[in-house]
Formats: sequence, C-alpha cells, structure tokens
Amino acid sequence: MAHQSWNRNAAAGGASPSWASGGAARRGDQAADNKNCKRKVVEKLVLDIGDPDLRENALHELSKKRYQLRYLPSLLWSSFGTIAVLLQEIVSIYPTLSPPNLALAQSNKVCNALVLLQRVASHPETRVSLVNACIPLYLYPFLSTTSKARSFEHLRLTSLSVIRTLVKVDDTAVICFLLSTEAIPPLLCAMENGFELSKSAAISILQRILLNDVGLERICASPVQFFAVNRVLGNMVGALTLQPSSQLLECIIGCYLRLSDNEMGLKVLRNSLPDMLKDGTFNNSLREDPTTRRCLQKLLYNIQGPLLPLQGGRKIWTYAGHQNWTQCNQHLSTIVGFPV
Repeated sequence: MAHQSWNRNAAAGGASPSWASGGAARRGDQAADNKNCKRKVVEKLVLDIGDPDLRENALHELSKKRYQLRYLPSLLWSSFGTIAVLLQEIVSIYPTLSPPNLALAQSNKVCNALVLLQRVASHPETRVSLVNACIPLYLYPFLSTTSKARSFEHLRLTSLSVIRTLVKVDDTAVICFLLSTEAIPPLLCAMENGFELSKSAAISILQRILLNDVGLERICASPVQFFAVNRVLGNMVGALTLQPSSQLLECIIGCYLRLSDNEMGLKVLRNSLPDMLKDGTFNNSLREDPTTRRCLQKLLYNIQGPLLPLQGGRKIWTYAGHQNWTQCNQHLSTIVGFPV
C-alpha cells in the first residue's frame, strides 16, 4: 500500500518518501567512496614507480588504469622523480638496439612507460610541458630501428603513438619542434621498416605535419627533406601493389595532395608522381572509398592539368595530352574508376 501511495505521489509530482531519498544518498556516497578508492590505488602505483622492486608491476598496472583518473597526466608530471624514472627506463634499452637483441620482456616494460608518456601527451596542460622538456627526442632511436622482430615492432608502434597523440591537435609549436629536432628521418625509417600498423601511424604523423602550413612550407623548402619524403612515398606506392592497404593508400594520396599545394612540391611531383597513381592500378582499392577517389582526382588535376598558352592569347586546361574538358574528364574517369 505504501509503495502504491509513493507511486501515485511521484506521478503527481509529489515529494519522494524519505527512504527513497536516503537510498539515493547512500548510492552517491558509495560512488564517491569507489572513486576515492580508485584514486588512492592509482596514486600508490605512481609512488611505486620510484621503487625499483615495485616498478615493473606499477608500470603494468598504471598502463591498464591510465584512463581511470582524468588528472593522471598532471599527477605523473608533477610527482617527484616520476618522469625521470620513465626516461631512465627508456634509455636503459638503448644498448639493445644495435646490434638488435631486445628481449620481449624488456620491450613490454618500456612500452608500459611509453603508454604513460602518451597519456601525458594527451592532456592540454601537460602536452606543452612534455614538448618543452624535449621528451619526444628520447623516442627517435626506437623509430630508427630496422629489425622486424616483434619486440622492436611493439616498441616502434608505441613510440609512434606518443608522437601521433602530440600532433592530433593542430599546434604549430609542436610541428616546429618536430621539424627542428629532425623527426622526419626517423618517421621515414618507420614508414619503410615497420609493419602495416607502424607504417600507418608514421604516415599519419607525416600527414598531420604537412597539413600544417608551417610544416608544409618547411619540408618543401628543404630539398633534402622533400626528396626523402617523396622517395619513401614512392616506394610505399610500389609496395602496395604486392600488399594492398586501403588505409595506407588513403594517407599516401593525402600526403601527395598536400605536397601539390606547394609550388615547389607541385613542380617536382609533375615529373615524379608514381605512374601507378595515374594508370588505374588502384581502381579496385578505391571503388568503395569515394573520399580517397576524390582526393586522387584532385591530385591528378593539380599534377597534370597545367594551363597552356594558345594562339590569340587564349589558355586552356590540358590533361595527359587532351586539349578539351570532355576528353580530360573521360581520361580521368578511366583512371579513378568513376565518372567526373
């Protein structure tokens, strides 16, 4: 009867009985207690990083709990000695990089440390501090490794994840830092020697750098960097004929398209863009990807659609030797596999 009375009161907008409000309060207190308990556990684990005997377990557990506390990045950065210990773990395996003899257990331990650095890189307040302290420099040696062993690939991919987290936000200061610290050669090395996940992570970082106006200008202004990027992209296009990857193809076309936005880059690409991007080799891969098809179409217009002067001062667009829009569009339709 009391339950029915409370239902009628609730439906009429009346006040809830005291036992109902008391239950809600208890549930709120319990949730707060659980949150405090999780916070104390995480804080204890951060302290354990400083103890060599407890460090490995602390790194492992924190890597699993890294999203439980929103202020974990600040806690990691501001707690005494924690970042120094993470860097100590990173540099401790440098001797195993060359000659390559990195054990999987060593790789896993360092990757747990890198995952915590990635969490620091993801927070707007600590990201700037991480860059100002030049922490990403400690990861470049891992990107420059050439071993195909699982331990090295795991290390390579996790290191790339830290840098990719930094460039997710379009921050010119981060882009300038990466370029001024010679991040491009290690990235290109990862693009050449990593497996598909590492290749995808590395080229997505390169694409983010190119999408930034300062990044595009500085790469195209350096002949060494530009031709290195162009060479590796070309090699990756050739490799896709043997091991197709729609994700890699999308990023490669995106990088080429962005390079074509620069005057110097456009001039070079007119003579060096891989033929496989122009002869319909990837039609099947692009059939279900209209966005990438449009990017390729725009790239081909940029590369092979110059204005040519004719008699009387008139100019027309030409594409692959065709001197009218109808022929141009027909040729493009053949290449990109859809009508334009």
